[in-house]
Amino acid sequence: MTKQETFDYLESRGISYEVTEHEAVYNMEELDAVDLPYPDADAKNLFVRDDKKKNYYMITVKGDKRVNLKEFRKAHGLRNLSFASSEDLMRITGLIPGAVTPLGLLSDEERIVTLYVDASFSGGLVGIHPNDNTATVWLQTDDLIRLIRDHGNEVRVTEIG
Repeated sequence: MTKQETFDYLESRGISYEVTEHEAVYNMEELDAVDLPYPDADAKNLFVRDDKKKNYYMITVKGDKRVNLKEFRKAHGLRNLSFASSEDLMRITGLIPGAVTPLGLLSDEERIVTLYVDASFSGGLVGIHPNDNTATVWLQTDDLIRLIRDHGNEVRVTEIG
């Protein structure tokens, strides 16, 4: 899904959103240089897999949080975790590194990725890329969760970090 296709999809589902266009950013440090309207709602998204390459997870946390994968694994009863390859990211979500977003799960045809959303986003806004790292789309976290669940991916809201 392109950026425009993502916006069209959100509109077709009746999802209210706001967009902040910006230069391409590939990590949180580069995003710090962007003037965002809701910096406290900006998300960092990690795409990880287990050691058997059978289970994939996207972890969405506030941009300033650090995620200890060993602690995360233990807290959620998962196998050893590591970052998934850029090839796996592209194959499953159609995304490139630096553009990781839960909206990429709408391209997960096999619905093999489980989304973990930090509970600190509950009841408020979340800022994520619209499948392209040249913009941030702001929408209600509950709307994002509903979109991903309606697509058929599992979503878990939990305390992370």
